[in-house]
Amino acid sequence: MTIRFKRVLLKVSGEALMGAQGFGIDVAVADRIAGDIREARNLGIEVSVVVGGGNIFRGVAVASKGGDRVTGDQMGMLATVINALALRTSLAKIGIDAVVLSAIPMPEICESFSQLVALAHAEKGRVVIFAGGTGNPFFTTDSAAALRAAEMGVDALFKGTQVDGIYSADPKLVPDAERYETLTHDEVLHRGLAVMDVTAVALARENRIPIVVFSIHEQGEFARILTGLGRSTTVSD
Repeated sequence: MTIRFKRVLLKVSGEALMGAQGFGIDVAVADRIAGDIREARNLGIEVSVVVGGGNIFRGVAVASKGGDRVTGDQMGMLATVINALALRTSLAKIGIDAVVLSAIPMPEICESFSQLVALAHAEKGRVVIFAGGTGNPFFTTDSAAALRAAEMGVDALFKGTQVDGIYSADPKLVPDAERYETLTHDEVLHRGLAVMDVTAVALARENRIPIVVFSIHEQGEFARILTGLGRSTTVSD
């Protein structure tokens, strides 16, 4: 068996945790994603995770209605902490040791993020779940994922999405949209392909981190792609 990467960071959106619900966390979906992470770990792969918060709150929603963007983004950061705690619970249920590190200090709930602490937990074999985004407004959790990927020195950043790779347009709206097997970071940026925000892609490019885009809804796909199977798009220079 060929293992493509030994140390990876998985970006899980809040919408993925929502499942078919209109809001909140579908525990069955969180449990399935936890099972996918366990499969990857059983291959000997070190996994860390960044979670979004869009299933609970989006900061831009406040700004779009005339509210303060900074406050809105802070509310969104809190939503990511809720999701991180839910994913940690799902991992604990199947015997996986995991820790939540928040960019926003809240010691009664979880540990605060620092690179040294995160690396120490990873060395002990724990799944490290990063919450609170970057801790700053105006940055998405995609940017947080690229930042944490660079800090953890991962071999690849896995972005779980609604579809099985990167397309020239939304395949749900444009049935004949072209699907890409491989792209460079520059091609993603120059073509305006909306898989991650510009800051995240640029940060991954600068740190030579491949981005692997796949469907988070396909059970077992995470491990399959790690072994060279499955369907995905790899962004790499």
